[in-house]
Amino acid sequence: MVAGAAVLGFPPLISWRSMLSYPRARPVSSKHFGRRLQLHPILASLVEEQREVSFIEPEMALVNALIGIQGRGFSASAQQLKEVEHAVETLEKVKGIPDPTNSSLIEGCWQLIFTTKPGTASPIQRTFVGVNSFKIFQEVYLRTNDPRVTNIVQFSDQIGELKVEAAATIKDGKRILFRFDRAAFTFKFLPFKVPYPVPFRLLGDEAKGWLDTTYLSASGIIRISRGNKGTTFVLQKKLEPRQKLLLAVSSGEKIADVIDEVISSRQNNVIADLEALEGEWKLVWSSQVLDENTFI
Repeated sequence: MVAGAAVLGFPPLISWRSMLSYPRARPVSSKHFGRRLQLHPILASLVEEQREVSFIEPEMALVNALIGIQGRGFSASAQQLKEVEHAVETLEKVKGIPDPTNSSLIEGCWQLIFTTKPGTASPIQRTFVGVNSFKIFQEVYLRTNDPRVTNIVQFSDQIGELKVEAAATIKDGKRILFRFDRAAFTFKFLPFKVPYPVPFRLLGDEAKGWLDTTYLSASGIIRISRGNKGTTFVLQKKLEPRQKLLLAVSSGEKIADVIDEVISSRQNNVIADLEALEGEWKLVWSSQVLDENTFI
């Protein structure tokens, strides 16, 4: 099997990191000055309430275990990996939707939240998956005349993306077989696509892979899959507010927009609890403020 299949089924790739410039955090307008003090009670209240996204208790345990892990698992500590592994195994025992490949809930666009490191990491895994500023998605569409699994690395809104497509076949209620057949980079600064440097037709069986879905939530929000290289993937269709906020902080993009979204979604539901503000806080992000003495 192709080594790159360890990363959501990506084929191997030479390092493209050198041709990409990392996105920089966008300037934050003056209306966000001083918003740091508003952020903490919002986060505190989200620990107890999940109004935007509905999870069962074992799913929430997985989400909580993933909160704060950088690089989709590449920078996780041994303790974090242990907690995620336990949460994953618990959900796989719960089972979720039976025969997930036959369910319409598996269809759509999934964001990769976490992946374990396989024994042999492919070049694309080393280059892209551990970079916080890149987003990785997988589109699954099996009920069409041309069933496909498409893996997408989104570099940023300003740069563009890499899209690798594979023809897909349902083997059984759990397994999807796929064969890569086309791929290309799309850059915002170029009027044409840049071909992916892998000759799929010449790879033969090396362009093939499979993906098992071991858990699909009844809500259709969380999916756990295992690839042919033994790698585990955790994917979500919809992120809960804390995840959105911390992912935005990690990537340095649209942080102010996400803060606005979180505050707007909860301003009618949250009653400030002063006791929730007590304790020691770690500053994870700050806009430039007019009064630099705030934290002196």
